[in-house]
Amino acid sequence: MNKILIITHTADNFSIEKVTEYIEKNNCQVIRFDVDLYPLQNKLSTTFQNGEWVSILETPEAQYRLDDISAIWYRRAYNIGSGLKEELDAKFYGAAMGEIRNTLFGFIESVDTYSLGKPGIYRRLDSKEEQLKVADKLGLTIPDTCITNNPDVAKKFILQHRNVVAKMQTGFAITEDGVESVVFTNVVSENKLEELDTLLYCPMQFQKMIEKKKELRITIVGRDVYAFEIDSQQFEDAKVDWRKDGVNLLDKWVRTELPGDIEEKLLELLDIYNVDYGAIDMIVSPENEYYFIEINAAGEFFWLDNLTEGNLISKSIADVLCDKAPRRNNMVMA
Repeated sequence: MNKILIITHTADNFSIEKVTEYIEKNNCQVIRFDVDLYPLQNKLSTTFQNGEWVSILETPEAQYRLDDISAIWYRRAYNIGSGLKEELDAKFYGAAMGEIRNTLFGFIESVDTYSLGKPGIYRRLDSKEEQLKVADKLGLTIPDTCITNNPDVAKKFILQHRNVVAKMQTGFAITEDGVESVVFTNVVSENKLEELDTLLYCPMQFQKMIEKKKELRITIVGRDVYAFEIDSQQFEDAKVDWRKDGVNLLDKWVRTELPGDIEEKLLELLDIYNVDYGAIDMIVSPENEYYFIEINAAGEFFWLDNLTEGNLISKSIADVLCDKAPRRNNMVMA
């Protein structure tokens, strides 16, 4: 029986269970590695001797051999080393966490089998600049964009385009008094130009604001394309960034079809990055022009999956992992 390793964390959502269900229907075994239990509860060991590499995962429930797994789903790596800070002297904690991350990510990168997602791929796709350049070369339309820490350059860009949005290039949150606040996309008005002097300390991405007829979230798994649309302009809090009102919009998304040339270019985008999963954000203007905004290497999909009959996105993930559907070969020695 083929073994599929799912790397996630204990607080992940029900998507893990749904994908697991489909994997088991494909007659494959699931091994779950919750990284927040590593290293205090989960133990990972790799040994080379007598000409053979052997990797063992020990969890509180069982012991698994991992060097013969047939595929990995690198879903999430949240809260690695949870609880370790309370166990170690503060002077050792930073160094220990560095070793823990290096060991875990080194294992994931080095396993010579198919992987749906890898730390290195996630890091590469963190580059919004590269994404936009690749999309542009593919012929996808992108908004006029400026990425800078130079206040004067940003001000000039804003004055040229008038309507501009500012966004961070990473998942950005500010913690104050124990409360975490996510930094969403926001409109930059001309009367706020003086505030841009703080760019000196932290770069930002600015884009010409695109008038929205609808917004798209496109989840691609292998060659399967699941496109959903929403008229975010009906909801005041969602007009600039639909995520601000995301919880209230969960059931407002509607399945849609993409123009053939757009779908073809998005599949080519995944070909270039050699990945089999991508959650893509696009905007459709009132003139029906499609603007590429970004691709998320591990973007959430489950709220859309629940809007399909039988959780089809989860099924596609399971089929790719179990080699029941076309996939891009990304084995180490491929």
